[in-house]
Amino acid sequence: MTKLPDGLDRFLASTDWHGAQVEPLTADASFRRYFRLRTADDTAMLMHAPPPHEDPRPFLAAARWLHENGLRAPEILSDDIRGGWVLLEDFGDERVLERLNASPREEDVVYAKAVDTLIDLQKVEPGPFARYDLSTYLREVDLLPEWWSSAMNLDVDRQGWTSAWQQVLGPLSERQEPGVTVLRDYHAENIMLLPDGSQGLIDFQDALVGHPAYDLVSLLQDARREVPEAIERRMLDRYCASINAGDQFEQDYAILGAQRNAKIVGIFTRLSRRDEKHRYLSLIPHVWRMLERDLREPALSPVADWFDANVPADLRERGGALA
Repeated sequence: MTKLPDGLDRFLASTDWHGAQVEPLTADASFRRYFRLRTADDTAMLMHAPPPHEDPRPFLAAARWLHENGLRAPEILSDDIRGGWVLLEDFGDERVLERLNASPREEDVVYAKAVDTLIDLQKVEPGPFARYDLSTYLREVDLLPEWWSSAMNLDVDRQGWTSAWQQVLGPLSERQEPGVTVLRDYHAENIMLLPDGSQGLIDFQDALVGHPAYDLVSLLQDARREVPEAIERRMLDRYCASINAGDQFEQDYAILGAQRNAKIVGIFTRLSRRDEKHRYLSLIPHVWRMLERDLREPALSPVADWFDANVPADLRERGGALA
C-alpha cells in the first residue's frame, strides 16, 4: 500500500473534500506527487509540492495568471503554501501523448490546437515572470557536460562549450525582446484533452518571459514522443503565418531546439545517476537525434564544431546512449 504524505488529512479537513477517497497517481520527474480525490459525484486533483524541495507558489501564480488571460489552466480550489498542498480542478487522465500514440491520424488536428494555444498566449502581454536570460540558457546547457559527459567519462573542453553557446545565444537573447510568456515544458505529456474538446495546460510552474519559438520547440521537438517531420513542418508554418515571425525565426527555432535538447540529455542523465530514475535513459537517443538535426543550422556552427572536437563519432552515431 502506498504511504500517503504526512499532513494530507489535516489539509483535506480544511476543505470541502474531507473524507474523499484518495488515489495516488504516478510520480513525475520531480519531488511533486499527485493524487485524485473521489467522492460519490465529483473528483479533484491534489498536488503535493513538499518544501524544501518544491515551492507551490510559482504554480499558483502561473495558474491564476493563465486563468485571468483566458488560457485553460486548472482552477485552484484550495491551497496550503506552507505544507505544499494545492487542490485543483481535475482534468482527467487523457493526455495528448496517449491519444496520439493510439490514434496518429489525429496528429494534425491535435497539434494545430496546441499551436493555436501558443498563438493565443502571445496575444496577451507577457506575464509577471522572470526573464529567460542568457545566464539561464547557459546554466541549462551546462547540464550536458556536467552530467552526460561525466557519465561517459569524457574529458571535454568546458570553457569552449560555454564560449560556443555564448556566441550563439547572445544575439538570440537580444532578438527575443520584449519576449512572450514561455511555459517551458509544453509537450504531449503536459497537454490534457478535456471532455468539451478543449486542451488543458499543466506543469507550467517554471514559466518565464522568453523567445516566441521556445514553447513551439518544446511541443514539436518532444523529448518523449516522435513528432513526424512533416507534422513539425506544417505546424511551424502555421505558427509563423499567425505571428508574423520574421526572417530569423526558423534559425532561432533550431538554436533553441539545440539548447533545449542539450539540456534534456543532461537532465535525463542526472535523473538516472543522481535520482535513480533510470526510465529516462531510453529517451536519450531520440533527443540526441533531434540535437544533431538542429546542429545543421549554420548559426549553430560554433556548437557543432565543439561536438566535432569533443564527442567521439561512435558515441554520436549511437545517439549518446549511456551503456
